[in-house]
Amino acid sequence: MEKTYNLSEIEMMSGFTERTLRSYLKQGLLNGEKIDGKWQFSDEEIDRFFSDPYVKEGLRIKRSSVVFDFLSSPKAHENHACVIIDKAVSFPQGAKLSAFFCEQMQNAKDVMFNYGYDDHHCRIILAGDETQVAKIMKKFNETDLSE
Repeated sequence: MEKTYNLSEIEMMSGFTERTLRSYLKQGLLNGEKIDGKWQFSDEEIDRFFSDPYVKEGLRIKRSSVVFDFLSSPKAHENHACVIIDKAVSFPQGAKLSAFFCEQMQNAKDVMFNYGYDDHHCRIILAGDETQVAKIMKKFNETDLSE
């Protein structure tokens, strides 16, 4: 069965607010299917949405802002980490990666997550509490996500 994503998962991956995503739905930039009153989106729809030139620019800005915010924030009392993962992957492999990180983010606190896929290239950004980021990265490194 193919993984589908809900609005909150797309919000997590993209950095766009739910309000912005609903606006994109009304404009036809984002297409999905309502199942039991909740929006569901396929891997292919997310790929189409993320590939739209208008959306792509917004995603680039959001990814940059995660890193910029991390670098420019005042030193906190807690340890923080920022990890950027760049992988050359096929679309199905990118979908597995996005599903894995969406699942991990369900239990993560104080971690920002951003995902992008474009032209056989995937970029994942995690920034936040060092312990949480390390825990996610440990699980990522221990999990076989090959095609």
